[in-house]
Amino acid sequence: MTSQDATLTAADIARMTGYGRAAVSNWRRRYSDFPRPVGGTSASPLFSLAEVEQWLVRAGKRVEVSEEDLWWQQLRSATDDLGLARAVAEVGRKVNESVTGGTSPDLPSGLIEGLGAAEAYEFIVARYLEAHSRRVAVTPAATARLMVDIAEVDDAAVFDPACGVGTLLKAAGAAGAALLAGQERDADAALITASRLALAGGNAEIRSGDSLRDNSFGGSAFDAALCDLPFGDRDWGFPELSSDLRWVYGLPPRGEPELAWVQHLLWHLKPGGRAVVLLPAVVSDRTSGRRVRASLLRAGALRAVFALPGSSAAGSTAVPHLWVLRQPVQGDPLPPRVLFADITAGPVGRVLDVWRSFLTKPDSEPLAGYAVPLMELLDDRVDLNPTRFEKVVGQGDRNVAVIRAELVDLLAESARVVEMLSEVVSSPNTTLMTTVGELLRIGAVSLLRAPARMDTTIGDLPVLGVEDLVAGRSPSGLTTDTPGVVLLEPGDVVVAEGRNRYDPLVVTEGGAALGPRLYALRPESDRIDSNFLACSLHAVMLGRSESASASARSDVRRVPVAQLSLRDQREYGAAYRKVRAASLALRRVAESGDALVARLVDGLADGTLRPDSGQLS
Repeated sequence: MTSQDATLTAADIARMTGYGRAAVSNWRRRYSDFPRPVGGTSASPLFSLAEVEQWLVRAGKRVEVSEEDLWWQQLRSATDDLGLARAVAEVGRKVNESVTGGTSPDLPSGLIEGLGAAEAYEFIVARYLEAHSRRVAVTPAATARLMVDIAEVDDAAVFDPACGVGTLLKAAGAAGAALLAGQERDADAALITASRLALAGGNAEIRSGDSLRDNSFGGSAFDAALCDLPFGDRDWGFPELSSDLRWVYGLPPRGEPELAWVQHLLWHLKPGGRAVVLLPAVVSDRTSGRRVRASLLRAGALRAVFALPGSSAAGSTAVPHLWVLRQPVQGDPLPPRVLFADITAGPVGRVLDVWRSFLTKPDSEPLAGYAVPLMELLDDRVDLNPTRFEKVVGQGDRNVAVIRAELVDLLAESARVVEMLSEVVSSPNTTLMTTVGELLRIGAVSLLRAPARMDTTIGDLPVLGVEDLVAGRSPSGLTTDTPGVVLLEPGDVVVAEGRNRYDPLVVTEGGAALGPRLYALRPESDRIDSNFLACSLHAVMLGRSESASASARSDVRRVPVAQLSLRDQREYGAAYRKVRAASLALRRVAESGDALVARLVDGLADGTLRPDSGQLS
């Protein structure tokens, strides 16, 4: 196969040219001679590599396609999306055979010679994961390193019962694990994992199959276990596994598959072995799982719960929880306290310092969070959410000190950003105005809407919803990539429908889907500045400008926009970004101040705080 046969996606074009996905999207809209799709779907079209190369030359955007990229596009074009995993797995088998048997795999000579067998295959796997980023979820590298470090895997036998393409096991191998054992129900992913670990020099046993229903490691025990649990997997085998011996801590309820996985991990640990598990936050406080959670606590199996930043787990932008568990050793005393820490503000690496400090000095105050006595956890809810422990008897002053220090920092930061607003001065000039509707008519802006019916509760594609817009957070919903779904791109300006006065959002990172009851305005980057457009929308949403009529607030097409040159727009847009930064800083100051006042009032009322006789008379 040659470049005449190879195809590629818009994301591939962006990566190879270095211009970014927004630029490629603009090329498709602006240039009538841009190559037409030759396959794929409306949401993910495929283009001829040869035609794209020719167009780039004509447009003066010459880009040399590397030998490895050309080979990857040829491999991808030789099969459909559903067969790509099998093709990548087969390449791994051939590369592995070339190392062990001296054969020559069907790969470009430069790919193996230049990168080496292991790195060449890692290049191929990376391209595969990039091409299927919405279907194949992988644990972020920083999270994987954290889990490996907490588990202390050096010279250990490590187990992952839902290993995917081997991210956690590969990290464990790099950290010195002696044995890597994994099971994965997707047979192609299991083959990819086996090849990756073998080429990396690991001693690995990887088997395919459903770990809960068909446990391939039934009689094995390991020193450590790692797992980024499958999110939202309700078909875990409750009916046929109700009497399984693994449920030492109680039968997992039908709607609590994560508690089945947790017990599966503990079943495979040697006494004293440690498991580090990523799971949805709701597992920590869902009513149906309280009995199993209580049993884990009473046995001393659960040692810590951390709330991590959003997107720290595979396949979800939500805030996950990290559970640290230990297989109890007969005769050992019951741990008196369990560590809880909210690290959602990041960085994720801070968790390791907090955990190691807790292990070293279990009776001292932790670096962050709270070490809660076991008996305080065993109430009728058994709520293990770290945010629950913001107020703990005996730790009042520390909490106040933290909030007060945070407030001082925020005040300093807000003063800095407010000072930047001195660059905005009054202007006597009057400016000609147009409207968003007119910009739509002349093609300077496109208006996009989500499908009228859209399920945002299940799937693998992140969705930005109205709630996310209001909260100023990352996309929290999930959907599937179906026809009509609008994928947000950097530079899109998102606003809510109707007369809601929610601040507009300028998208900085694309890939998420636009949710219901939201509009996305997509400006042509060489005609309209995104932040300038957002400023015009924001002014109308506030309802304070002279032109902020009720009709403009309810119909985005009626929003007035000043007619300025692109250079002036960018200056105004930069000033608007500074105003937004000041607004956010002042909000954080208000929230932190309210939290400090509330904590002081509560603490003085319930006795967890008292006046300092040296400061108050």
